[in-house]
Amino acid sequence: MKLFVDTGDVKEVEKAAELGIIDGVTTNPTLIAKSGRGFKETVQEICKILPEGDISAEVVATDYDTMLKEALYVSSFAPNVVVKVPLIEPGIRLVSELTRRDIKTNVTLVFTVGQALLAAKAGATYISNFVGRVDDLTLEGMDAVRDTVSMVETYGFDSEVLVASVRHPLHVLESVRAGAHVATMPFKVIEMLFKHPLTDSGLQRFLADWNAAGLHILE
Repeated sequence: MKLFVDTGDVKEVEKAAELGIIDGVTTNPTLIAKSGRGFKETVQEICKILPEGDISAEVVATDYDTMLKEALYVSSFAPNVVVKVPLIEPGIRLVSELTRRDIKTNVTLVFTVGQALLAAKAGATYISNFVGRVDDLTLEGMDAVRDTVSMVETYGFDSEVLVASVRHPLHVLESVRAGAHVATMPFKVIEMLFKHPLTDSGLQRFLADWNAAGLHILE
């Protein structure tokens, strides 16, 4: 499964990239606004940090003609930009057009398998199924993820199922169990994946025994 970091903070992208396990970055208008920097400069800098990763940058217009202009402009920022498009009628039309132009897309704000089917039919590179926001409504966000993975595999669509709105490590575990292709998450969730009390206590014991024996690796 691919791991993306969900952020508009260049420093967080740098930290994530240093781990050597990150496959891409997802941004959205809210995250870019929080960064306090310009849209184009932020996206381009992130693209340079992860030149082999897919970097999602979202259009903000809601009418087709303007969305297309924004999409073509955004896709020109760098070769690894993925145009992020909301799942609305003009958005699906846009994804179909961008697919014809061999431009990668990420369809966002997907909550049902019906919506995911529309994105897959349009040729979306990534289908972003949101889970946390559904869980907030006391529903099961991962249900749509499992159904979407099954749908993509059953009909042989090229789209990859991307689990978004990830709030905690359990969402990552559930993404793996569902067979999702990608999970995107805040950097703090990636940090949480490292943590386990037995890892901490085990390392402490190993080091205590090593130091008590007066051993050294580097002489």
